[in-house]
Amino acid sequence: MASDISDIPLPSRAARAAPDWRRPFRSMRFNSLLLLVFLLAFWEFGVRFFEVPKFMLPPVSDVLMAMYRGLNASPFAKDGFWFHTFFTLAEILVGFVLGSAIGLALGVLISEIEFVEILLRPYVAALQSLPKVAVAPIIVMWLGFGMSSKVAIVCLITFFPVLVTSIAGFKAIDTDRIDLLRSLSATRWQIFTKAKFPSALPYIFAGLDMAAAFAVVGAVVGEFVGAQAGLGVMILQMDAQMDTGGSFAVFIILSLIGIALTALLRAVRRRVLSWMPADTSQRTVSA
Repeated sequence: MASDISDIPLPSRAARAAPDWRRPFRSMRFNSLLLLVFLLAFWEFGVRFFEVPKFMLPPVSDVLMAMYRGLNASPFAKDGFWFHTFFTLAEILVGFVLGSAIGLALGVLISEIEFVEILLRPYVAALQSLPKVAVAPIIVMWLGFGMSSKVAIVCLITFFPVLVTSIAGFKAIDTDRIDLLRSLSATRWQIFTKAKFPSALPYIFAGLDMAAAFAVVGAVVGEFVGAQAGLGVMILQMDAQMDTGGSFAVFIILSLIGIALTALLRAVRRRVLSWMPADTSQRTVSA
């Protein structure tokens, strides 16, 4: 006869309350942080052990000292990080918003109006294959060394990812859903707002993710070509002074800007696409 379930011993209260020391190591964020600490330690001691010249690869301590000096400066000091970060961040945000808005608006027109698609398709293909970095000097020559030329470069770079992904999203709509709405006498605007646009949102956010990364690159490239302020200008100045630690500190700031933009977009995406299953949304955006 099988034993009664009441005979099975239950764990004691102390055993249930005992913390599991392995739990932190199961967290992916903790593992990522642990990997970062390991890589930084390997970088610091490896550079010193192999006696790598500082102008080639500075130790982590030099990068942190350069970061401290730059952030400890006055927000209006031109030799500090705050002043130049403001200009670069403004160029990134304004160019990203303008480029994404124009790309999305043109994507809607191309997907909705067949005549516009036929008319603009060869021009879009030609401009998309054009290397944007090669156009940057011409844009700076047209618009000058101020912020407007950098905003235009960022706008041009962020325009195409949003345009291409939005067109793909509007074309990927299930035709059965459109036929169902048409059978219910839905107008063209209702079909767009109720079916096409929600279905295209995962594609649009995928384009925005790519555009956010390209925006940082576009701003720095524009500042390399010609600018009066910005983190790209600081990189050129530090390279001329062989201050490699300062250059790496600027690289970290640019990386943090990119991480912040990506995290903000993901937060907006989770809120906007709350109706979509998490695995499906992630799979679509990562494609």
